[in-house]
Amino acid sequence: MTFLEERWFVVVAAIVVLFIVVKIVKTLVKWIIVLAVIAGLFFYGASYKDKLMEIGTAVTAEAKAQAIKTISGEMKDAQYKQNPDGTFTVTTKSLRIDGNPGANEVKVTFMNQTFTMKMDDVVNALIEQAKKNTKI
Repeated sequence: MTFLEERWFVVVAAIVVLFIVVKIVKTLVKWIIVLAVIAGLFFYGASYKDKLMEIGTAVTAEAKAQAIKTISGEMKDAQYKQNPDGTFTVTTKSLRIDGNPGANEVKVTFMNQTFTMKMDDVVNALIEQAKKNTKI
């Protein structure tokens, strides 16, 4: 759908070419050209999908980098909560971390985006600081 919204002019050009081909060219050649135009449009859209995937990966990486930067800046205000199911939740004013004690990954919610992060020194430091702030 994004392909159609951003590249509508390519689709319109393909439709115009198809109408011209259907009116001018006869039978077998006509359908070969029609199929070639449709296949070309399909492959162009498929390569566009790869570009969108690259953009999505870059956005996710940037969100993780910003989350780590935020973690460092908001450590003093972090609060730790032990949930009844054995998991924990660490919250700051703009960040939420959910995880299991001893797990290798935590679920981070930052700017209404949720993703998983490896438990590294920065995340461990935030959790420990949150425990101190909450006096656990």
